[in-house]
Amino acid sequence: MDCSNGEVQHQWIEDVKSGGAVPFLEPDNCPNGWATPPGDTFMVRGPEYLTTKVKIPGGEYLLKPLGFDWMKSPGKICEVLNNKNHRVRKAIDGEVSHGNQPFVWAFNLQLPSKDNYSAIFYFVSLEPVPEGSLVDQFLKGDETFRKSRLKLIANIVKGPWIVRTAVGEQAICILGRALSCKYIQGSNFIEIDVDVGSSIVANAIVHLAFGSVQTLTVDLAFLIEGQAESELPERILGAVRFAELNPGSAGVYEVPSEEQQESAPFLPARLWQGFSNMLHNPGNAREPSSSSQSTNGSLHREDVDENTTRNLNKDDVDGNTTRSLHKEDLDDNTTGSLHKEDANEKTAANLFQEDGYESATGSFHEEDTEEDTNGSSHKGDADENTK
Repeated sequence: MDCSNGEVQHQWIEDVKSGGAVPFLEPDNCPNGWATPPGDTFMVRGPEYLTTKVKIPGGEYLLKPLGFDWMKSPGKICEVLNNKNHRVRKAIDGEVSHGNQPFVWAFNLQLPSKDNYSAIFYFVSLEPVPEGSLVDQFLKGDETFRKSRLKLIANIVKGPWIVRTAVGEQAICILGRALSCKYIQGSNFIEIDVDVGSSIVANAIVHLAFGSVQTLTVDLAFLIEGQAESELPERILGAVRFAELNPGSAGVYEVPSEEQQESAPFLPARLWQGFSNMLHNPGNAREPSSSSQSTNGSLHREDVDENTTRNLNKDDVDGNTTRSLHKEDLDDNTTGSLHKEDANEKTAANLFQEDGYESATGSFHEEDTEEDTNGSSHKGDADENTK
């Protein structure tokens, strides 16, 4: 399954790469486009990780980059590879008709917005999957196995301070534990539809990032977590870099009639207030205040009158850093804010992560402790153990 730099690229792969709404470019210069970042950009579990906690550079990818779709639709975009009219499915069927057996992986990140944006990343293997390998186990495994193993590593290469702080450096997430995932598998493909809006934390981060999407450069890597010595070192399936995406450049996806769904709106105001309550009162994270229904704490409003002011403040008070996102509405004097307080250097550099909140909602960050040598808990590797 390894990719060799000397291999001749198949023409159909090149056609799929160039067939999306945004172009395939070089990683050092890909404005409003996508690219393949170097594998060593990411740190993965090394061969002796279970005893030493040492990570190593990711190295070569197991899969070839195939394509990227930046799309929007009146309904939520899902099961694209079950749509025989979709360009990637057509390419797969064309290869199969010529006697070839490519196997395509699609990771569909369904972004929470009224326009139902999806960022879909495609990778392909041209060789049979080794019997008994971790990839083979994932493809043949049940949903419980898949939920506990599929890992995302995210890195904000370039972007505003508030977004870089929210995501953190080399943020790690077990997708099936943090978000709602749907697995669609055919004879020549597997698609994972990831509902980013299913997590309040992820939803909040996306709302922050989407306002600055045209200034962001993001690297994402997908891999199957190694939890036993025989499954190490970890190998990255594939990775993608997208930069300075323009929402206006997204292609329009026509959802097949049998897949029509209601448009996924922004979170209602009462959920945003509940989110704010969890940040300020982590001990009562699951119980929003009774006044939540009357408070408008939304991070994003499309129609904002001239009296609305958004300020980004960063205050240092007695060594405790408070980072807040303020929105003041002069008409109703309502203020919605997100706060992060660093007390005695205990809090990680993550805008949405506080002690107590992580266990209530499921964190985007993984932390491997000495007791957690089997990988069953995912909270973010301690700095002193990460290399």
